[in-house]
Amino acid sequence: MTSLLGIALLAWTLSGPTVAFVPIGGGASTHISITGTALLQKVKETCQAVAEASGYEFKPTGSSPEELVQACLGPTATGDVSGAKFYSALQEIYMQNGLVDRDFVNSAPHHFSSEAFLEGRSLITQGMAAIKANIRKENFQAARETLGRVLHTLQDFYSHSNWVELDNTEPYINLIRPDLPLENLADKDTATCSDCASGTCPNPILPNILKEKKLTSGYMGIFSSDKPKGKCSHGGASDLTSTAVPRGGISKDERRSDNVALHNAAVNVATAASLELLQDIRLAAGDNDFLRMMGIARSSVLSFVIDTTGSMSDDIDEARAVVYEIIDSKKGTQDEPSEYILVPFNDPSFGPLIRTTDPNKMKSEISKLTANDGGDTPEMCLSGLQLALTGAPASSHIYVFTDAIAKDIDLKDTIVALIRSTKSTVSFFMTGASSRRRRSLRAASFNDYKDLALASGGQAIQVSKKQLPQATDVILDTSTSALVTVLQRARNPGKQETFPFTLDQSLKNITIYITGTSITFTLTNPDGMTQNQDQASGQLATIQTVGNLRRIRLNSEKHTGAWKIQINSNQPYTLKVTGQSTIAFIYNFVESFKGPHPGYAVLNGRPQAGQPASLMLSVMGRKGPSSLSIGEVSLVMVSGPEAVTSGTMTDMGNGDILVTVNTVPEGEFVVILKGTDKVSNSHFQRQSTTQMSVSKVNIQMVVDSSLEPEKAFKLPFSVMTQGSSGSYSISARNDRNFPMSYPNSLTLTTGEYTNATLTITPPDSTQSGTDTTLTIEAKSTKGADSNYAVLRLSVVTKITDFTPPLCNLVTVLPDDCPADLSQCKPFHWQLSANLTDGNGTGIESITLRQGEGTLSYTPLSAPIIQADYNSSCCSQVVEFVAVDKVGNVGRCYYEIDHSAGPPALTLSLPLWLCLLVSVFIVRP
Repeated sequence: MTSLLGIALLAWTLSGPTVAFVPIGGGASTHISITGTALLQKVKETCQAVAEASGYEFKPTGSSPEELVQACLGPTATGDVSGAKFYSALQEIYMQNGLVDRDFVNSAPHHFSSEAFLEGRSLITQGMAAIKANIRKENFQAARETLGRVLHTLQDFYSHSNWVELDNTEPYINLIRPDLPLENLADKDTATCSDCASGTCPNPILPNILKEKKLTSGYMGIFSSDKPKGKCSHGGASDLTSTAVPRGGISKDERRSDNVALHNAAVNVATAASLELLQDIRLAAGDNDFLRMMGIARSSVLSFVIDTTGSMSDDIDEARAVVYEIIDSKKGTQDEPSEYILVPFNDPSFGPLIRTTDPNKMKSEISKLTANDGGDTPEMCLSGLQLALTGAPASSHIYVFTDAIAKDIDLKDTIVALIRSTKSTVSFFMTGASSRRRRSLRAASFNDYKDLALASGGQAIQVSKKQLPQATDVILDTSTSALVTVLQRARNPGKQETFPFTLDQSLKNITIYITGTSITFTLTNPDGMTQNQDQASGQLATIQTVGNLRRIRLNSEKHTGAWKIQINSNQPYTLKVTGQSTIAFIYNFVESFKGPHPGYAVLNGRPQAGQPASLMLSVMGRKGPSSLSIGEVSLVMVSGPEAVTSGTMTDMGNGDILVTVNTVPEGEFVVILKGTDKVSNSHFQRQSTTQMSVSKVNIQMVVDSSLEPEKAFKLPFSVMTQGSSGSYSISARNDRNFPMSYPNSLTLTTGEYTNATLTITPPDSTQSGTDTTLTIEAKSTKGADSNYAVLRLSVVTKITDFTPPLCNLVTVLPDDCPADLSQCKPFHWQLSANLTDGNGTGIESITLRQGEGTLSYTPLSAPIIQADYNSSCCSQVVEFVAVDKVGNVGRCYYEIDHSAGPPALTLSLPLWLCLLVSVFIVRP
């Protein structure tokens, strides 16, 4: 990356102190910096290719991720573009990369320690197969999580083996090619290292090992100093084997004075290897899906969950009208949704989930919905919502239409766990009477929907069916780009209260929502001007009232500064202030871990009660994180007293901030960020939408392999409580209804983990690449405390085809292309080749990657596929790629060589190893 953008992106990734191949925290030689450098470079290359193919120029206005995303989306991405999904994708990959050092610290294959080369390579190739299968099924989060783990193992090969000591400067391609053998491995009885009493010898590899080019890696002992005689150690204070002769170690994790050259070489080749792996995945997935996996997409996702029972005819018509309006009015703009999701439900059925990037398909699918059977008795609403929460991208806005209470109310805790895990926002449009309930389901009511909406930061809107068209303006507001929340509060019971909030210069389309009954309010701007609920069109805003919703749209005049709204009601109410801005943040609660390479891991579930909590935030500004100054990060109760718990901030570099809060609120809380936008020198505030709370229960579970159809998969998990000992109920659900078995209860002892096992078995008909979201909950029998863990599991059919497609050059038509390209226009050349996949799964796609000519081919179902390429002599390079049905990638590259003689008429080569050839040219 030599361009200005490339240098800036590298600086964004690599800033910070130099440490080691550690999980997280910045530094010029960490797993995170190596991964980030490779990801950003590959994203930039892919964006460039997409731009060229689409006929527009890829020219970012700056180096921030926001500006990179906007340039990548092209000229139709007008208006504000959020980099939040890109940041989130990077963080998911980084975190999973780091977790390898926590969850598999003593696993030799995960780190290529102890000469576990075959096992380590197997982890990489199996992981790549899972990634490709997940992308095919559009399960991008599962793909990202596996990618982070695979990259860690791949990168460790270059630090923990003697690859660079053998003077290799290029990656070992065989690590990502299971059809190629791992050769010249040192056997278990061969000594590989000399003794190093100081522990800091520059290169302790034995001369004969170097001369014979034998491949070895250091032994690592976390709990034991045992290692085979004469073998190298990993080295370092955490490796007990490093004190056994031969002492010392060959790890290049850290840059020390004695190994600077080897460390730098390992970093360089690990980065190149990461790029090779990413390129293989990119070629298998295609450019557009590769970018979608990386979160490079328009930020708005339109997700509808719709009741289709007989009484819902009017609601379905309105939902259909809203979808049509959004598609038609926002097409070709940044606000056009990047993805559409539709989940119907009634009783007893729900689903299927329909997901598409094609707006016309969404129109077609929603046009098919009809109201059939039944009235407004309880329906399977939460089952449909569960499908949407697990199928939609994280941080999506989901809109539920129903006129009935939930029959499947037992799913409520699972829905809350999924909301907190995905940070998605759920809004309900309820057109039934709130008092309607079914005697056999006394626990269910419309208040359940209000609880879920509040937990997610959404709206619970109650209107008549006639009023519904006016209420759906909320969907038009929120299905938009770069949506941020400035403030959200709830009061139950209601009371008179004044809520201050700050609006900054970057905010646009500012809207205030109040839900509740018997409400009066007064809105005051920074200049002291006021407007109350009776002024539908005033100096400050336009007020729309429908059902229990008041939608207050601020006028477009200057709004920067300190505002306040006074609300008076003795009934429950909610308040929410939103707008559009690229100033935003994402966050995760994290926990630190120790070991040879300490770091931070995302907390699965709720933070622990009675203990300090840590959050990792990533902040985004209009010109990147450097354009912001962060003043305060706090935890604030949404529904309770305005108690603010401020955190201590540590700048981790690259816009990442580690926040430590000594005391976490006992009730439901959100995260508030305050600071200054340096671009406009205006103060801003942002709030997370998802409510969180603490728990004394903790659930731990780790998985690093895929499920196979019809094969029982055992998942160990552990539960611990810091509260009262006793019996705790265990419940588990998955969104695919795969059969599961697990203990219904566990007896816990305070402060001690209790181990258990869950078994899940995907049916034989499960397609490869399918993922399932598993939620496990532990709850005290008294119901006083509970916690959850959410895990995404992939189902991948066992891969036996590892051979890429082959290319056989058949004919070229002779003549000469002029070496002077200014004379090229009258000349053309042609080439024909046969493509086969041998005994593999068959070729699924053939794509022209380089060349301005035309590529055509016979049907892909044939055993031998004939490919024909025709081009002007003005384009003298061609590369095309064949991908088989399990994602093996073959590449063929031809370039006119004016100095070489004519080629043979037949050439049988793997597509990935096509030679440079000279072709004959035909004059038209």
